[in-house]
Amino acid sequence: MEKAPASSTPPPLTIVNADGAAPFVLVCEHASNYMPARYRRLGLPEQELSRHIAWDIGAAELTRQLATRLDAVAFLAGASRLLVDCNRPLDSPSLIPEISEIPIPGNRNIGSAEKRERVRTWFEPLHTAIARLLDERKARRQPAAVIGVHSFTPVLAGVRRPMNAGVLFGDSSAFGRAVLSDLRQETHLTLAENAPYKIDNDDWTIPHHADSRGLPGLLLEIRHDGLESAGDVKRWADSVSRALSAGWRAIAAG
Repeated sequence: MEKAPASSTPPPLTIVNADGAAPFVLVCEHASNYMPARYRRLGLPEQELSRHIAWDIGAAELTRQLATRLDAVAFLAGASRLLVDCNRPLDSPSLIPEISEIPIPGNRNIGSAEKRERVRTWFEPLHTAIARLLDERKARRQPAAVIGVHSFTPVLAGVRRPMNAGVLFGDSSAFGRAVLSDLRQETHLTLAENAPYKIDNDDWTIPHHADSRGLPGLLLEIRHDGLESAGDVKRWADSVSRALSAGWRAIAAG
């Protein structure tokens, strides 16, 4: 299983393979469970920051491996989503969640200045960099497709999620279904369309960076008990990189 970041302060944004030639722009908004010391774990016991409520377990390493296999640029957020969720609109109540399966004491009744500080420090660097890259690609007439990389917990609120992975999309149904179709070659997997979540008004990355620009975009959700070992991550990286490439060929052939 992926280890938590070291105690040294990470940057708010890590860019992997910045000059990647592939059309795919990989985004891992929940890559880290880092929590600055001054927040005192938002009043949570230390072990809670290792749970899925704090980050998407395994997603960062999967994103890095996809960047290598696809020769794609990847953007990884630097702090826990409990501090600020980088896949939420700025007016969303869950941008800084007061409850994430359990109450988050340090997020209750925070002031507007603290909210602005968290957004400025941890949210804006990620999304400003993504927008800049997409603007540059548009100016150079280079293709782009935005891919969010996430993992999900096997059980939520006592309900078991049976799917191994889901492909989520908004406007990009042709691209999303082509990717899903390729993944379904692996008949041992249980795969879902627009599950265990749906992209809606409480999402940010795909609606803002892909759908609003008319770009292909989708969000991958991998159940995190399938990302527990290096071998698991490698297998998913092989499968997803193949499926993304097949999906891109399908929409390019149009």
